[in-house]
Amino acid sequence: MRVLVSGASGTIGTAVCDALLARGDEVFGLSRDPDRARSTNPTVTWHAWDPANERPPAAAFEQVDGVINLIGENINQRLTDEAKVRIRDSRVRATKNLVDGMLSAAPVPPVLVSQCAVGRYGDHGEALVDEETAPGTDWVAQLCVEWEETAMAAERGGVRVAVIRTAPVLDPEGGLLKELLLPFRLGVGGPLAGGRQYMPWIHRDDQVAMLLWALDNPRAKGPFNATSPQPITNKEFSKALGRALRRPAVVPVPRAALVAMRGEELTDQILASMRIVPRRAQDLGFEFRFGEIDAALRDLLRR
Repeated sequence: MRVLVSGASGTIGTAVCDALLARGDEVFGLSRDPDRARSTNPTVTWHAWDPANERPPAAAFEQVDGVINLIGENINQRLTDEAKVRIRDSRVRATKNLVDGMLSAAPVPPVLVSQCAVGRYGDHGEALVDEETAPGTDWVAQLCVEWEETAMAAERGGVRVAVIRTAPVLDPEGGLLKELLLPFRLGVGGPLAGGRQYMPWIHRDDQVAMLLWALDNPRAKGPFNATSPQPITNKEFSKALGRALRRPAVVPVPRAALVAMRGEELTDQILASMRIVPRRAQDLGFEFRFGEIDAALRDLLRR
């Protein structure tokens, strides 16, 4: 296949490109700085793109068999008014520009796999959450709704669209796990605000595998939860990380400390309880390699 990837130079984007190349696909990447991207991954053909302000160049879509959209500024920051504008532009405006570029191509690429986030659901306590669950009402949830709708607009051009609602991806090179490794290795890690809230997660390899599965599977349409099939609480996750590192995990992090570091609104997101299951992907036959947290952490931390 010839596959175009936005966000191709990010942590997940790099892993996706590597997986596509490993199976023999031809990979094209979109980057604000293609020269820099080319220096780190010369096997990808790079095109310049300013995602919030323009469509990708027409040449990027030539004879492309599928598009994987992984664009978006990191949401793990204080959600100031300025940050919210940047975050929304990096998702909604960028995805609109990408979809508009796809639909203007000749021929139109037949499939779009577009990443979203489980933040769409908001806090649901102990209730089980699947793809049919209604979205939350907070800013992040409504952003995700708009982001998905923007990607699904590609259907008007006959494109098969799969939206991947991604849980926090466990990867020692980036994201949540990287942030937690130092305090836990120092023995000062522990549950957040009591740790009773359910915390969705997914192993990096399963995240990459689901993106490629959605690209390849003609029945993969609409939303899919990319999250482990075994939901756990934050306390259970903290204990598992402590076991993996052979360190105690008993130092609690109070809500007030999170607010001081991240602000009130992001703290609400971090502490939201989401007991999410990947029902639709499993119904269509997707198999997780790392559905259990201890096995996932052992695999990630031995690398």
